[in-house]
Amino acid sequence: MSQNLPLRGLTVLALEQAVAAPYCTSRLADAGARVIKIERLEGDFARGYDAAVDGLASYFVWLNRGKESLVADIKDPADARLLHAILARADVFVQNLAPGAAARAGFGSAELRARYPRLITVDISGYGAGNPYSDMKAYDLLVQAESGLAGITGHPAGPGRVGVSVCDVACGMDAHAAVLEALIARGISGQGCALEVSLFSAAADWMNVPLLYFEGTGQAPQRVGLAHPSICPYGAFPTADGSLVLISIQNEREWARFCAGVLGEPDLARAEGFASNNARVANRAAVDLRIGAELVRLSRDAAAARLEAAGTAYGFVNTLADLATHPALIRTEVGTPAGSARIVAPPVLVDGQIRALGPVPAIDAHGARIRAEFAPGT
Repeated sequence: MSQNLPLRGLTVLALEQAVAAPYCTSRLADAGARVIKIERLEGDFARGYDAAVDGLASYFVWLNRGKESLVADIKDPADARLLHAILARADVFVQNLAPGAAARAGFGSAELRARYPRLITVDISGYGAGNPYSDMKAYDLLVQAESGLAGITGHPAGPGRVGVSVCDVACGMDAHAAVLEALIARGISGQGCALEVSLFSAAADWMNVPLLYFEGTGQAPQRVGLAHPSICPYGAFPTADGSLVLISIQNEREWARFCAGVLGEPDLARAEGFASNNARVANRAAVDLRIGAELVRLSRDAAAARLEAAGTAYGFVNTLADLATHPALIRTEVGTPAGSARIVAPPVLVDGQIRALGPVPAIDAHGARIRAEFAPGT
C-alpha cells in the first residue's frame, strides 16, 4: 500500500458529528493529517446509528478512520483552554455543531481567525448564514427535499429519496476540496482563511442542470424512475431470469446498431416514431414496449452478450449482495475497537495503490495523551 501522505505534519481540530464534517476530515486523515476529533462524553451520535459492524455503527466506521478521539466539553473553561492550546498549533479547524453553538462557546471563525491568522476555519451548516433558514435543523433527507432533489427523484407516482446521504457527502466533498485549496493559498500568502459550506448549497450546486432547464423551458424534468427524461431508450428492462438490465443509447449510430444487433430489426431505426431521439422520447411507451418484449426473452448472460456485441452501453440494477461481489469493487481493511473491518476503499488510487487507513478510535482513546501533550507549559 502506498505511503504517499502529502498532509503529514498538519493538524486538524474537528468539533464534528454525523456525516458531512467527518467525511471531510476522514479524507484529510487519509492523506496523513493528524485529525483530533472532539466528542461529547457519550460520543459522536453517529456512533449509535446502528451496530452493523461487529457492534459498531457503519457510518462511524466509514468516516472516522485514522482520527484521534478526545472527549471534551467546549463549555468547560479548562477544556476550552485545552482546545485553544491545540488551535495555537493547528492548521485547520472544522466544526458542524448546531448554528451558533461554536461561536457562543468562543470558537467562532471570526474570533479564531483574528487570534490565529494562519488557521483555516471551516464552518459546515445546514443552510448557510444570513438567511431565514439559517437556524433550522438540517438533516440529509430534509435537504434532499428542500433543494428540489427529492422532487426530481423517484417514480411518477411520487418523490423519492436518494438511497445514501448524498447532501451530507456532497457537502463533505466540497469542504475537503476547499481545505486543500486554502492550504495551497496559505503556502503562498502565509495566511489562513474562513470557509463556509452548507448541505443545501452543496445539493443546490448539483441541481444546476435541472434548475437551468426549468428556468429555460418552464418545465421541470419528470420523475421517470430508472429512465432518463430526455433520452430514449435509456432505462431498465427485465430479463427472463428476473434481472433488470439498464441500457443507454446516446446517438443514432448506437441506436442503429442496437436495432440490428439486439432487436434483430435493422429497419426499426428508420421507422416513424423511432428514427430520432426526439421522436423516441415522444413515443417512449412504444419504444420501451418493443425493447422490453425482446430483452425479457433473454437470460441475464444472454442479454449481456448481445448488448456487448452491439456496442450498447448497459449495466445491471444490482442488489447490495451483487455489489459485495462486484468484480470492479475494491475493498480494504480498517482497524476498529471491535477488530478489523472490510470497507470499500477510497476511490482514488495513488501511484496505482490504495492508501493504508488508520484505525477507527474508541471514545476518548487518545484523551489522556492529548491532554498531556497540550497541557500548559508544554
